[in-house]
Amino acid sequence: MATKPSWTDEVLGTKKRVALWLVQEVGIGNVFTKEQLRTAFEGVSQVDRRMRELRDHEWQIDTNREDPALDPREHRFVRQGLPVWEPGMASRKATESIGAVQRRAVLMTDNYLCRTCGIGNGEAYADGYGATSHLDIARRQVTLPDGGTEVQLVTECNRCRVGGRDAECDLGALKTAVAQLSAYERKMLSAWIEQDARSFNEVEKIWGVYRTLPASARAEVHNMLH
Repeated sequence: MATKPSWTDEVLGTKKRVALWLVQEVGIGNVFTKEQLRTAFEGVSQVDRRMRELRDHEWQIDTNREDPALDPREHRFVRQGLPVWEPGMASRKATESIGAVQRRAVLMTDNYLCRTCGIGNGEAYADGYGATSHLDIARRQVTLPDGGTEVQLVTECNRCRVGGRDAECDLGALKTAVAQLSAYERKMLSAWIEQDARSFNEVEKIWGVYRTLPASARAEVHNMLH
């Protein structure tokens, strides 16, 4: 395996050096601040922008928008992407950036709701989660019925994006499951899809709350039914 060049090698471009600094000095999963980045690259212009450009090469560097546990000045190095320091890699973009028009179209199609938990933008989470929601666009890999795959865009809140990284959907398996439903179940599912919402009866609501209880509280509810 070829040895990585040093991030201190000033012959390399800034983007390559920032990538190497993240790997060699920060480490995957660890937090760093903007001040630490700027100190490491003192006198280098636009170092923040060069770091952001790494996201175009499948590098995941979270801010407090994606990870509310972070301070506004902090970043978390979550995943290493393409080795941009290798010949030809710095010019390869793994994914095209999502433009403003495309972003608005996805949000509108998804009714401005997180497609994972259903929350709207700027709303408070029902379980008391500290931050209010912020909607953004996530890429979801979908396995098609013919066995191929494609990346599709979906609206998710910041909380679900952090918890659902690398989530995939098998469209063929889902269609097979739908085909096996009874006529009544298909009609019920169709109504939910038309409304883009599911109504819950009282027992289902109680069940949802029950599932969130600690073990001792669940046992107490269970005992009262016998």
